[in-house]
Amino acid sequence: PGQRGDAPIAANLLAPLPPSRLCAADTAYDSDAFRRFLIQRGTCPVIPNNPTRKRIQPFDPQAYKRRNIIERMFCRLKDWRRVATRYDKLAINFAATCYIAATIIWWV
Repeated sequence: PGQRGDAPIAANLLAPLPPSRLCAADTAYDSDAFRRFLIQRGTCPVIPNNPTRKRIQPFDPQAYKRRNIIERMFCRLKDWRRVATRYDKLAINFAATCYIAATIIWWV
């Protein structure tokens, strides 16, 4: 449903991917189960603590600041109307549109 957040299914989405050194996520992903999943994979969670959390978990604020780079990249891609509204029906065409937009953004 639309009101359900991404956090409950985040582990299922990341499970088939190879583990990375870090996983930067926002406060919405701050759960003990998700942190345990990441640590078991050998991934260091870079997730700020939810203000309602009773047991504060450590995280690297400098690594979290670098998450902004990815956020800005998606923002720049969404400046392209075709990418933002996803006119393409096939995934391969949508990927090609993203590649073209990223190339032009890099070029300019």
